[in-house]
Amino acid sequence: MNREFHVSVNGCDHAEGTKENPFRTISKAAAAAETGDKVIVHEGEYREWVKPAHTGYSDISRITYEAAEGERVVIKGSERIQNWENTEGTVWKAVVPNSLFGDYNPYSEVLTGDWFLYPCINEPEGYEIHTGDVYLNGKSFYEASCLEDVKNPVMRTHGYNPPWTKHTEPILRPEDTIYQWYACVEEENTIIYANFQGADPNEELTEINVRKCCFYPEKPGMNYITVRGFEMAQAACPWTPPTADQPGLLGTHWSKGWIIENNEIHDAKCSGISIGKEASTGHNLCTRRHRKPGYQYQMEAVFRALQIGWSKEKIGSHIIRNNVIHDCGQNGVVGHMGCVFSQITNNHIYNIAVKHEYFGYEIAGIKLHAAIDVEISHNHIHNCTLGTWLDWQAQGTRVSSNLFYANDRDLMVEVTHGPYMVDNNIFGSEYNFDNIAQGGAYVNNLCCGTMRREPVLNRSTPYHFPHTTQVAGTTLVYGGDDRIYQNIFIGGAETYTEQSVAGTTDYNGSCTSLEEYVQEVTALGNGDVEMFEKVKQPVYINGNAYLKGAGAFDREKENYISQADPQVKIVSEGDAVYLEMNVEKEMLSIPTEVIDTQKLGMVRLVEAPFDDPDGNPVVLDTDYLGNTREAGSAAGAFADLKEGFNRFRVWG
Repeated sequence: MNREFHVSVNGCDHAEGTKENPFRTISKAAAAAETGDKVIVHEGEYREWVKPAHTGYSDISRITYEAAEGERVVIKGSERIQNWENTEGTVWKAVVPNSLFGDYNPYSEVLTGDWFLYPCINEPEGYEIHTGDVYLNGKSFYEASCLEDVKNPVMRTHGYNPPWTKHTEPILRPEDTIYQWYACVEEENTIIYANFQGADPNEELTEINVRKCCFYPEKPGMNYITVRGFEMAQAACPWTPPTADQPGLLGTHWSKGWIIENNEIHDAKCSGISIGKEASTGHNLCTRRHRKPGYQYQMEAVFRALQIGWSKEKIGSHIIRNNVIHDCGQNGVVGHMGCVFSQITNNHIYNIAVKHEYFGYEIAGIKLHAAIDVEISHNHIHNCTLGTWLDWQAQGTRVSSNLFYANDRDLMVEVTHGPYMVDNNIFGSEYNFDNIAQGGAYVNNLCCGTMRREPVLNRSTPYHFPHTTQVAGTTLVYGGDDRIYQNIFIGGAETYTEQSVAGTTDYNGSCTSLEEYVQEVTALGNGDVEMFEKVKQPVYINGNAYLKGAGAFDREKENYISQADPQVKIVSEGDAVYLEMNVEKEMLSIPTEVIDTQKLGMVRLVEAPFDDPDGNPVVLDTDYLGNTREAGSAAGAFADLKEGFNRFRVWG
């Protein structure tokens, strides 16, 4: 018989866990709840790490954790500290016994790992950053490199100058962000110094990170769990590259069938929600051993995962929906391999990695490796260092009807061979795409910025038998083999690299059919790999609109080109977001069609079609708003564009 456990801040862990006699901690309920049971948590603040001890058995026999209806339930990885002593001016110190942290002291745990590069620019050599943090009324501080910097705060850097930008000078944050802390870890105690800029930390709400996670199983294989309606914040979670254990503030830990919905997740030191891998397939071996490149360890992790049962039957198939995820240092959602066959939909993700306290190559609002048959749809992603990054094996992935804007970059797809589909999205930032891949279908998008394309000829990466985790082969990324149909491209945005252009001119010189490609390769005579390196892969481009100077592929047959500025604006009004743009009558005459699986064909290397996760054909007959799209409908994300001024509600 299914049971219902209740938890209340006024309860007792020696009680029965009933509504009349509730438990005091969620952890007590998590130790008791079995498959089919429900844990209802009542209003209040719970400072604990919830570690589900039991697994659900199926989608209809799951373990559910939910906030009581209409009640605000907060789970925090932090503790409130009220023993601060003023030492000098606006600087205070707190002496915290190390027993508070158990076996994980965030103030001695250094933030490091594979592809982690540095804390931030213009810092002293040898400066380390830790998983700990200090919060004043919910606002996170910066870790200083030394105690002197706490006493005399310096301006922090807002940019980290990654190699794909042309900026050479850091952009500085305003003065109100220079709250800093520094910690000294001793044998018995940890001493934390912080500059509160005139506030009294004993009178205000002052908290410090204590726990690695808020809700995360210690053991993998905790399947079919629902987490619903909570606010979770302030966890000291570590850096989560694809070659390491990937704990998040909230996460599934190499399991199957979780539903994570209607939560607010914020202030993770690194990653908010994790649907990623576990430690046994490799844990920062490049950083620890330096024997092989991280790329090689990542490749080995894929095959190790297959040995321990990485498959659709055992791993993935999670649903992450209707969450608000913000102010996390590395990722809103992260996952390598554990993300397969999942749906990430209708989430609001913002302020990810904008604190710029550290830098590495694993940062984005959504950062997934091996996103096989993953749906990313109807999300609102803005003010992130990178909106979404699909890295390695994004096969069968669909990015559909998302709203991106005010990101440093909107979407990056890297070292994948397709098929993957990007349709009906609004890309509103100045830098829309890093296309470091091939085999993509970009259909009916509104693209307000630039695209950078590059081949990858030094990393052979896996591809799979369709709709499985089984590896069919590995190969390089030559670039191309893309389908680009019925998008609107807008020029005028600042370009960050020579390869970053508005429109499709970077495909010039490519052939336009597989037959033509084969003819060009065979004309070179007998050979092997080197023959294919000499010929650009085919591309399939038609029906696009190019506005405000965006450039068209030189062999595109049907398109619309205009120098007019459509004056696209994304406007926030309360909880709603609107898109405004002007449309010329002639643009509406592009002879468009309804794009489907048959039209898109098969990608060359994987030899797989653009179908859905069940192997059924895909028909792109609705637009961003869900309206019907027919032959002759407008190009771009909105089928019902009209001449002149248009205004659409695109979120909220």
